[in-house]
Amino acid sequence: MTRIVVGPFNRVEGDLELTLDIDDGVVREARVAASLYRGFEQLLLGRPAEDALVIAPRVCGICSVSQSLAAAAVLRGAQNAAPARNGLIATNLAHAAENIADHLTHFYVFFMPDFARAAYAARSWHETAQTRFRAVSGAALREALPARARLLETMGLIAGKWPHSLAFRPGGVTRALALGDEMRLVALLADFRGFIERTLFAAPIEAVIELASGDALDRFAHGAGAAGDFAAFVRIARDLRLEQIGRGPGLLMSAGAYLGSDGHHFPAGLLDAATGALRAPPLHAIEEDVSHSFMRDTAGDPARAETVPDIHRPGAYSFAKAPRLEGRAVEVGALARQAVAGHPLIRDLLAPQGASNVFARIVARLLEIALLTQAMDGWTRDLRRSEPFCTPDTPLRDGAFAGFVEAARGALGHWASYANGEIARYQIIAPTTWNFSPRDASGRPGPLEFALQGLDVGAEGASSVALQHIVRSFDPCMVCTAH
Repeated sequence: MTRIVVGPFNRVEGDLELTLDIDDGVVREARVAASLYRGFEQLLLGRPAEDALVIAPRVCGICSVSQSLAAAAVLRGAQNAAPARNGLIATNLAHAAENIADHLTHFYVFFMPDFARAAYAARSWHETAQTRFRAVSGAALREALPARARLLETMGLIAGKWPHSLAFRPGGVTRALALGDEMRLVALLADFRGFIERTLFAAPIEAVIELASGDALDRFAHGAGAAGDFAAFVRIARDLRLEQIGRGPGLLMSAGAYLGSDGHHFPAGLLDAATGALRAPPLHAIEEDVSHSFMRDTAGDPARAETVPDIHRPGAYSFAKAPRLEGRAVEVGALARQAVAGHPLIRDLLAPQGASNVFARIVARLLEIALLTQAMDGWTRDLRRSEPFCTPDTPLRDGAFAGFVEAARGALGHWASYANGEIARYQIIAPTTWNFSPRDASGRPGPLEFALQGLDVGAEGASSVALQHIVRSFDPCMVCTAH
């Protein structure tokens, strides 16, 4: 048995380190460590409840809207308030823009450059991958980054700036959109749709949304969408059999995304990928285990827990806690959202192994770009300029409350306890906390630790490209994890 340490990883937000036990070239056990501690939850203690709207978004510069909305959702629960219809729509537009931007960044900046590595020099597609996706100099970046920046101009219209806007409130958004703003939104969305239909998909987004099976996806990649970057990924991934590596633990959870007057656009749910059993997620049953974390013992219930570091804790190897749902590790992210929502392509990609995998995770993120672009078109048309964009605040109730949203990487939860209008406790469980959690007291691994078990790295060890693919398919953001 050989033990190797891999890290720090590049192209990651924050610091990620893996410890792998390897026997005969196969990973037998993996331990995932967040090696950074920040202390955001302590910063919030004793402050006025609304300070969370200012401080919590600073947890991350990539998903700051998600952090804002989770903080607003907790306050909304404490106020027992109903948000304005226009406020929900404007919020969804901003949130979708941030999440699409995250998906684009992950695909072009974090994930695809690995296919330009010298390890793939013998593959027929390698020269094209180098020209198109190589880090820094790849041609795709010169097209994707301006399109991403243009999309994020929607944030200026709705939220004033990005990241760390102060526009999001429990009752909606602080700025009402005028007719001219709506026209600019329409133009920005048309520009972005043009980019993804020309470059990413090489086809109308409806053709992507209508894909209903893995076979249909393969025909698309060799036919109607063959000229797009999505198709290039599918062909490369099939050649490397990425659908056979990075198998997740089996449970997929969505807390529900893009709240509207009639519920969530992507519903909440807990799916067993092996059996297909789907039910409402028992969010009240979430607990965090600290047996392998550099944390003092505390309550498992996030509403009653503290976050106090203990760097001398025996057996600890990560500053991340280990979230569990009914005692089990669950995977979150775009794949979970679309599997719970019942998209036929995603369900079909899960069926052969009854579990998530590298290929399905990336397909789900790109599919979601198409779905959200279509949704944003509809939301823009649903705005009613004669109606308010925000309802007034109501008195805050003391007690414990929770708020959930879906960031691009997956379910994000905030738990707060208020006393006399001040924050007595605050806990955040981010998507990377779920996917990159350490082991729990029973020795059960987190999703990435589970996905790395059994990986054949051969003599390559730490330099295995497959190892990189699995880690990046979960899109680590360690700064969110180690708050």
